[in-house]
Amino acid sequence: MKRPSSQHGPANGNGTARNGHAPEQVGQGSDESLMISAPGKVIVFGEHAVVYGKAAMAASISLRSYLLVTPSSSSRASVTLTFPDISLQHTWYLDDLPFADFKHPSKAKRFDEQVTVLDTDLVAAIKPHVANVSTHLPEKARHQHHAAASCFLYILLSLAAPAMSSYVYSLRSTIPIGAGLGSSASISVCIAAALLIQGNHITGTSTSNSASQAENTLDIINYWAFVGELCIHGNPSGVDNTVATKGKAVLFRRTKPGQSPQVTPLHDFPILPLLLVDTKQSRSTAAEVAKVGALNTAHPEVVTLILNGIDKITEEAHALISRPDYKADNPESLQRLGELIRMNHGLLVALSVSHPKLERVRELIDQADIGYTKLTGAGGGGCAITLLQPDATKDMLQNLERRLEQEGFAKYETTLGGQGVGVLSPPITGTAITQEDFLQVTGSQGIEGLMQAEKAGIWKYYSGGAA
Repeated sequence: MKRPSSQHGPANGNGTARNGHAPEQVGQGSDESLMISAPGKVIVFGEHAVVYGKAAMAASISLRSYLLVTPSSSSRASVTLTFPDISLQHTWYLDDLPFADFKHPSKAKRFDEQVTVLDTDLVAAIKPHVANVSTHLPEKARHQHHAAASCFLYILLSLAAPAMSSYVYSLRSTIPIGAGLGSSASISVCIAAALLIQGNHITGTSTSNSASQAENTLDIINYWAFVGELCIHGNPSGVDNTVATKGKAVLFRRTKPGQSPQVTPLHDFPILPLLLVDTKQSRSTAAEVAKVGALNTAHPEVVTLILNGIDKITEEAHALISRPDYKADNPESLQRLGELIRMNHGLLVALSVSHPKLERVRELIDQADIGYTKLTGAGGGGCAITLLQPDATKDMLQNLERRLEQEGFAKYETTLGGQGVGVLSPPITGTAITQEDFLQVTGSQGIEGLMQAEKAGIWKYYSGGAA
């Protein structure tokens, strides 16, 4: 596939970008629909060690979020955000929103300008419009809805024109929410990409542009996805949105407290078969980090050795998959990577960040003899990942699934190291996915089935490739 284009300036009065090419996209006033998708992520190596300046590796997974943008027939210009997976739906009238605050010369940002800190005045300007969302819900659910609304409104008001047409923005996700799998970053990427396309800042279909232009487009999407993460989390690392935007994997390392980490894209990261198991055990990242901190205070020399060991594992894994002769389907290569995964888990257990449910998942998978397992993320609950062995049969996986379900765990068969943000190119003939289809389909399998159906069209990715 030819790579989607990147515009280097806003569209001019006749609807073409400054580079002279017509922007093949949904723009202001368009009556076309738009579908965007972005992946979740897992930490493959280096949890907790990254807090102490060591390297960690994160990779995309094939569980994804989807955003469908459809024109609205509202008699009064409005935007609606609907996210049935968390029971969120809210409509804002455009003439009520604080566009004037965001477009003021002292506040307005160029679409290709990197924003690293939210403007407190603009946060204050959207606050009453966020506060009106889901006022009938308990505080915990309302907080989740307010985070999504803040992300949406801040990016919308930054990138859209006050005279924009009415649209409905419908979100669905196959990524478990709150499990440390980058669901919020995936959603932020979808929102950022859609609003950049609608604002005629980037294109939404492939044209004959260079790899550097495609990379520039990805950087711009990533800038605004990070803004969404700022709205949701306050102090994000930037890793989740980078993986959700660019796909594949990244190596990241924190340099100094309070500074953004150094992020190195791993463009040659192989696509690997992965089993993801959600223990459904809630956990607190802050509590697990504090637990390691307390151990480090009590036993600094021992903990330093463990953290250095995790760092060496990450370095060896990076070196292994970076070798020119590395082949993901080679049993020996897979075994070496799997051994590193198991060792990383063992060292995390030594740091006391596992959980009985995570250990039970690992025990069941080891008994089935289908792969190499470790916890992913902060630990203390959450998810485990398993690099599957090539001889893991369908029957073996089905037997394991039954045992996992009996003990209250959720299993997802996915892949590691896939594509980043993508745009659906509808079929030339046939019926495209409707908003009704999109909102009524149930469960992760139903969503994925709808997205991959023949009538859906072809997914095209800024990083190259189609599916």
